[in-house]
Amino acid sequence: MSPVIAKCPTCGRPVQWSESSPFRPFCSDRCRLIDLGAWLSEERGIAGDNLPAEATDDQSDPSKPDRG
Repeated sequence: MSPVIAKCPTCGRPVQWSESSPFRPFCSDRCRLIDLGAWLSEERGIAGDNLPAEATDDQSDPSKPDRG
């Protein structure tokens, strides 16, 4: 059985999907970090409805006193 080859999601290089590719699905640690940075800077996200403004206020911050 031939090894599965996938494209790196960051640069498009071929990556062998096996134990010998420690950064899979990425081709390198650099591509993995570029992808992580895109998620952290919100360049990427999961599609869905936006939360109402009340849900994103200080209610989820445990260091703020409860308004209730």
